[in-house]
Amino acid sequence: MKKGQVLEGIVERLDFPNKGIVQTEEGICVVKNVLPGQKISFMVQKKRSGKAEGRLLQVLEKAPEEIESPCPHFGICGGCAYQNLPYEKQCELKEKQVKALLDPVLQRQETPYVFEGIKASPAIYGYRNKMEFSFGDEVKDGPLSLGMHKRGSFYDIVTVSECKIVDEDYRRILVAVRDYFEKLEIPFYHRLRHTGYLRHLLVRKAVKTGEILIALVTTSQMQLDLTAFVEMLKELALDGRIVGILHTINDSVADVVQSDETHILYGQDFFYEELLGLKFKITQFSFFQTNSLGAEVLYQTAREYIGDIGTDMTVFDLYSGTGTIAQLMAPVAKKVVGVEIVEEAVEAAKKNAELNGLHNCEFIAGDVLKVLDDITDKPDFIILDPPRDGIHPKAIKKILHYGVERMVYISCKPTSLARDLVYFLEAGYKVERVVVCDQFPWTGNAETVCLLSKIKME
Repeated sequence: MKKGQVLEGIVERLDFPNKGIVQTEEGICVVKNVLPGQKISFMVQKKRSGKAEGRLLQVLEKAPEEIESPCPHFGICGGCAYQNLPYEKQCELKEKQVKALLDPVLQRQETPYVFEGIKASPAIYGYRNKMEFSFGDEVKDGPLSLGMHKRGSFYDIVTVSECKIVDEDYRRILVAVRDYFEKLEIPFYHRLRHTGYLRHLLVRKAVKTGEILIALVTTSQMQLDLTAFVEMLKELALDGRIVGILHTINDSVADVVQSDETHILYGQDFFYEELLGLKFKITQFSFFQTNSLGAEVLYQTAREYIGDIGTDMTVFDLYSGTGTIAQLMAPVAKKVVGVEIVEEAVEAAKKNAELNGLHNCEFIAGDVLKVLDDITDKPDFIILDPPRDGIHPKAIKKILHYGVERMVYISCKPTSLARDLVYFLEAGYKVERVVVCDQFPWTGNAETVCLLSKIKME
């Protein structure tokens, strides 16, 4: 197997995340964006240390369970991985992937863990409550595009006017904004030349309240009167209700949505969403689960795993975001302490707790690794919900030092979870239960909830 060689093979399985294991006469190669059972042709792109990676050229024979994608952008847009697989088969695939990652780690336990499969998302279409669309062009010097990055491309943007993972309001807003600026011939920000004006369009919509927040993200390279832009948005026929339109200026070279300064063009800079009877005030950059209905399943599962805790117990919610889990636990605990590194999320958590009449929550801004040195409270129970990279090994040591009887670990990346669990097992904990919760239909991602308990010595 050599770099540049074109080969054919059958996809034997799909490892997380979206890595097709292809068997050929020359050996095994990893190819992304394929399905188990497909016969494909691919080009070898990398070959080192006995490992080969290839780029898909063509699907020669479809997989037995493959279907036609309901989305016309699938395969061009880089947002989804499994639009050509029935939803129940996606769930089976994710379930197998997570179990395959955890089994080798957890087989060292003396007692087996219970794997409880996968919980499907309540909504599989139109489930997202947040989208960050990018301005650009699909082909060099082509017409203005607004949407998602083309699969495998850093620069090309596909206008996803019929995207299936958002509802009709997102699609109406996207098309209207693209058409508005295209007629005015306003230039997008060119990522190589670092010139231009239009960067991103952020749209957030609450599933329960229907409130919509829109933010236009631009550079400061032009001074444009946005009055007509605001009026155009306000006149759109939408199922939801626009409560705020913002103009965010971002002159960073990095291709990220961030704010150097933000101006309110209309309404307010926040909206409200509801989860499990609690109300949450969400701003432009607040961390909040992107699937509101799926988040209710996730958090109900976490609460079930936590079980009964006494009203004399202190709960630590580490990597607490806007404090959703902390507030779910507050009514049945003596005190809940949330730690989160993003200061805006901490401020939102404080306001949300006040909004919900919860006065036994304390939220601290800072890195878990450092903050744990200064907290005087001692936890009786710990909830972990870290970012995709998982928990820093030094932070794990400090968490283990508390010696709590039980912990719940919520993970959005099963490879990070599998790596981190090794430390917990070595410190005398065992995994009792694991379940996968699908928060992201049609993509290769899923959340995992894991219950750990301290092994009692005879």
